[in-house]
Amino acid sequence: MSDPIRHLQSLLPPHNTRHESATAYAPANIALCKYWGKRDSRLKLPVTGSLSVSLGAHGTRMTLRRAEADTLVLNGEAVDPGTATFRRLFAFLDLIRDPAHRLTINSHNTIPIAAGLASSASAFACAVKALEALYGWDLPPQLRSILARLGSGSASRSVFDGFVEWHAGSAPDGMDSFAEPVAPVWPEFRIGILTVSEAPKPVGSTEAMERTVRTAPLYTAWPAQVAHDLPRIRQAVLDRDFETLGQTAEHNALAMHATMIASWPPVIYWLPETTDHLHAVHRLRAEGLPVYATLDAGPNLKLLYTAEAGNDLKAAFPQLIQIEHTPAP
Repeated sequence: MSDPIRHLQSLLPPHNTRHESATAYAPANIALCKYWGKRDSRLKLPVTGSLSVSLGAHGTRMTLRRAEADTLVLNGEAVDPGTATFRRLFAFLDLIRDPAHRLTINSHNTIPIAAGLASSASAFACAVKALEALYGWDLPPQLRSILARLGSGSASRSVFDGFVEWHAGSAPDGMDSFAEPVAPVWPEFRIGILTVSEAPKPVGSTEAMERTVRTAPLYTAWPAQVAHDLPRIRQAVLDRDFETLGQTAEHNALAMHATMIASWPPVIYWLPETTDHLHAVHRLRAEGLPVYATLDAGPNLKLLYTAEAGNDLKAAFPQLIQIEHTPAP
């Protein structure tokens, strides 16, 4: 088999210099059925499929401009070229840009970075979309998703709005591992963000995944968990069956964290406030309020509910950031 990345590069149109700059936006996404574990680290191929919902105006806006040297400005501050953030982004861009083209990148995230709120997903998806605009390409959606996946697995989903499923695929070259929309906007659906900490995670997602797959005995049950949960969540989205969606998504998230805790050394993202909020969600649900929780690789909670529960949840969690299920701007 030829090198898969070289094959992908051969599928790209010519690197035209039609524009001196281009701007794009990509939303963050929250996985309802989680992505946890890679079968190929270089190509970011997942062990299982996953399904997410996008966060509308919460994501990354990025402007690329032709320049004499590569520079990165993130949320108004210049980023040192020696940092991991700088190196990772430009190493990714080197896969798909003209090697002779240097870029100034001005990126703004409306979500905390590296805190378990999917900032890398929106950033790498946005980089692909901005580079596509810079070169005047019109990429097929599947190819756009595959390219974003090379930067961050979850970015394969952030190139789309709404509910999005990432197919795990089975081909060694990853050409059948891409995301595609499942359903459009669900007007009554809401996501609430409860930020416990905006600090960078003590263990990055890549390292945590590798450690879990390598050392956690519970991980052997994870593919079966996803095989059960993913079709249930997909059908619940199509049927707008909120109770099934919420129950299955919460169970899936807690199962993922259980595999992390069973790793060695254990990966424990939860803080005391994380547990307090989970207990509060369970109390509210026992009292009859339809609300469920999900967590990515971090301490921050995302609440799943519908519009009619919004006022009660805001009263229970005054700091709650409520997100309507709207298309990205």
